[in-house]
Amino acid sequence: QVQLLESGGGVVQAGGSLRLSCAASGRTFRTDTMAWFRQAPGKEREFVAGIGGLSGNSFYADSAKGRFSISRDFMQNTLTLQMNILKPDDTAVYYCAARRGRAVQTTGAAYDDWGQGTQVTVSS
Repeated sequence: QVQLLESGGGVVQAGGSLRLSCAASGRTFRTDTMAWFRQAPGKEREFVAGIGGLSGNSFYADSAKGRFSISRDFMQNTLTLQMNILKPDDTAVYYCAARRGRAVQTTGAAYDDWGQGTQVTVSS
């Protein structure tokens, strides 16, 4: 099992930036596929971005392309989501997730471990 702890959420004005981090501990982090999901009030959880185990290939939801960047640091066992040009529609709780498979999956059910989430609020 992997323990995941998100940080970096907060309140930002539209057009601003935030950097989310996810600290991982437990089983081998290097081979896990990692991802960020988000859930806004009254909406279903949705995939934001993911990065493949070993390959490091990244994949983004259309809403994140060109604005968000996912990366991982194997030395620090951290996953990062750099979010730029934020919009009010980006307001949500953001979750870090891990799965043992190598390929990025956009369905939450494919992930084995989840963090507690960090709130991101973008004001207009």
